[in-house]
Amino acid sequence: IFANPHKTINCNDMKIEKIEINNFRLLKTTSLSLQEKTTVIVGRNNSGKTSLTEIFRRFSKRDRFKLEDFSLSSLPDFSEALKAKLAKEKDSVIREILPSIDLTLIVNYSENKDDYGVLSNFIIDLDENQTNTQIKISYRLQDGKIDGFFSGIADEKAPDFFDIIRERIPIYYDFEVIAIDMQDSDNISKTEFENYKRLIRTDFINAQRWLDDETIKENDVLGKVLSSIFSNASKESAPEEMQKKSKELDEVVKQIQITVDSDFNAKVKALIPALNIMGYPGLSDPKFTTKTSFDAKTIIEKNTKLLYEKSHGITLPETYNGLGSRNLIFILFHLFDYFRQFQSDEIQPKNHIIFIEEPEAHLHPQMQEVFIRKLYEIADTFSTQLNGGKKWPVQFIVTTHSTHIANEADFDSIRYFLTKGKDDLQTYIKDLNAEYSKPDNEQDKNFIHKYLTLTKCDLFFADKAILIEGPTERILMPEFIKKLTTVNLQSQFISTVEIGGAYAHHFYKFLDFLELKTLIITDLDSTKPEQTDKGIKYKACLVSAGEKSSNTGIIKWFSYKDDDGNDKENVDLSEIRSKVLKDKIQGTRRIAYQIDEESKECCGRSFEDAFIITNPTVFGITETKGSALEIKAFDEAKKYTSKKTDFAIKYAYEESKWEIPLYIKEGLIWLSENESDKVLSTDVIK
Repeated sequence: IFANPHKTINCNDMKIEKIEINNFRLLKTTSLSLQEKTTVIVGRNNSGKTSLTEIFRRFSKRDRFKLEDFSLSSLPDFSEALKAKLAKEKDSVIREILPSIDLTLIVNYSENKDDYGVLSNFIIDLDENQTNTQIKISYRLQDGKIDGFFSGIADEKAPDFFDIIRERIPIYYDFEVIAIDMQDSDNISKTEFENYKRLIRTDFINAQRWLDDETIKENDVLGKVLSSIFSNASKESAPEEMQKKSKELDEVVKQIQITVDSDFNAKVKALIPALNIMGYPGLSDPKFTTKTSFDAKTIIEKNTKLLYEKSHGITLPETYNGLGSRNLIFILFHLFDYFRQFQSDEIQPKNHIIFIEEPEAHLHPQMQEVFIRKLYEIADTFSTQLNGGKKWPVQFIVTTHSTHIANEADFDSIRYFLTKGKDDLQTYIKDLNAEYSKPDNEQDKNFIHKYLTLTKCDLFFADKAILIEGPTERILMPEFIKKLTTVNLQSQFISTVEIGGAYAHHFYKFLDFLELKTLIITDLDSTKPEQTDKGIKYKACLVSAGEKSSNTGIIKWFSYKDDDGNDKENVDLSEIRSKVLKDKIQGTRRIAYQIDEESKECCGRSFEDAFIITNPTVFGITETKGSALEIKAFDEAKKYTSKKTDFAIKYAYEESKWEIPLYIKEGLIWLSENESDKVLSTDVIK
C-alpha cells in the first residue's frame, strides 16, 4: 500500500476465499474454498476434519507444533536436509528442503472504498484492479538457526535422530507471517504476527460432549458466558450502548459496596476471635480491620447462574434443562459473545471466522436442520439490530457427522474430506460446488440434492455403500450380509440407499466424486415388443424371451459413443447379459443384476424371480432348472407384485432356510474385498 498510496481497499467486508494447508497431519497438500457465509465440512471418521480446526486454533493462539504434527510423508525431509547440510550445501538449499507447516489464506477485499485498516500490511501489489491478496502463516525454522538445529548430529540414520529433532523443533522453529503478491509469488513482505491476529479474528465452538457429564464441578457453563459478555461491554472500545449497560451494572454494585463498608464489615470484625489473648496487638503492632470488595465482573463470573423460569415462580438450574436445549443455547450464547468481542476490539478485524464443531450433539433431527438453515440469519440479525446495520464480516465453518445437517445445507457449501493412500496417507478435499457447477451436471445435482434432503441418506460418512431397487432388498440386506459368513461386512459402516433402477444413474458421477466403493444392485427388467392399438410397446417378459432391458440404470451404465462421437444407449438384453465382471466395474462402483444361477440354467427378471429360482423348494416348486423353473418363478413372483414388503418381512424374520441369489452374493463379496481401502487411525493422526 505504501508503494501505491492511491490504491483504495475494500476492507469492511473482507472474505476468505480459499485456504491452503501444507504438512499438517493428514493435510499434506490440501486446498479448501470457502463459501461467503457458511461452509459445511463432511467426511468419514479420521478424514482430517478435526485437523482443519486444529491448525487454525494453533496459529490463532501461537501454540507451538510438535514433530508428530508434521505430515508423515514430510518427516524424511528432515533427513534429507541433514544430508544436504553434511554435503555443505547452501543454507538456502537446506531451508528449501526442511519441512514447515503452512496455512495460506487467499482473501478478497473488493467491497470497501473507505479505509485500509490493518489490511494495509498485506497489500503489496501495484495493480488497481487486483482485489485479492495472499497471506501465508508458517511454522518454520528460524533464520540463522540451521547450524544449531543440526548441531551434533553426524548421521541421519542415527537411531535417535528423530528423538533429537522432536526436542529441537519447539526451540528452533517459530511462526512467520508474510504477504504474497497474487501475480508475482516472488514479491513477498514479512509482517508481525500480531498484524495477522488483528486482521482476522478466529473463534471456536467445540463439540459439547460433556454437557451430559454430571460429575464435572463447573456444570453451570452457560451462565459463565455472561461474564465474557460483560467484560467486553466494559471496554472503552465497546459500542456506546454496551458501555451504558455495563456502567448501570457497576452502579448497582457500588450501592451494595456502600452498605458493605458501613455495616457488613463491622459484623465481620465481631466474628473474629480476640487476638489479645496471644499478646496481639502489641505497642508496635498495627491494628487490623476488614474490607470486603465487590465488582460486577466477579459477581457475574463467580456467582451468576442461568436459571429457567417455570410456573408458580419456580426456577430450575441450568442442568435441569434438556441436553439439546443446553447445547443450542450454549452455541447461541457463544455466537453472541463472539459478536460482542468483535464489536469491542480496539481495532476491528476485517474478517471473523468461527468454527462450529459437531453442533448436532443432543439436538433432534428437525432442530439440526433448522440450525444449519438459520445459522447465518443469526449473524444478520446481530448486524441489523445490534450493530447499526453494519455487517458483521463473519464466515462459519461447520464440521459435522450429521446426515440431517449435511443434507439440509446448501449443496454448494459442502466440502467432502476423503483420506487416501497406503504408505502416504493424506486428506483430499473435494468441492461439490466446483464439481456440480458444470452445465452437464446440473440435472444430476438437482436430483441428488432433493433426494438427499428427503431421505437423509448418509453417503457422506459411509465406508462403503449399496444402492438397491426397493423395500424388498432393503429389508433383506442385513440378512444377506449375515449369511455371508466368509466375508467381513458387518463391522464396516455401509450405507444402504433405496433408489430404484430408474434413478440410479443420477448417482454415478456423485459416487465417483465421493470415491466411495459402491455396489449397485438392480434388475434386468427384460422386455419384448408387442403390437398394440398405439403401435409397438415393450412389455415385461421372461428373460429367455426378452429382447431389451427397460432398466435405465443398466442402460446408462453400458452407454457408449459411436464412431461420430455421439452418445448411444445400449438396451440389447443379450449383450447386457453377456457382460463379464470387468464390464460391470467402473472405478469404485460395481453394478450387479440377475445372472444364471449355477446349475439352474435360467435367469430371473427381478429380485423376486431370482430369489425363487435360487430357492424353488421354499416355494413348493418341483421344477429344478431350465425354462420350466423360469416360468414357475416368473408366475410365482407375480403374486408379490403388490406385496413386496410382506415378501421381504417373511423371509427376513420368519423363514431362514434359503440361499442368496448369485448376483447379490457375488456383488457383496466384491464389496467386502480390498480391506486396505478403509481408513486406519494412527497415534499421530486425528
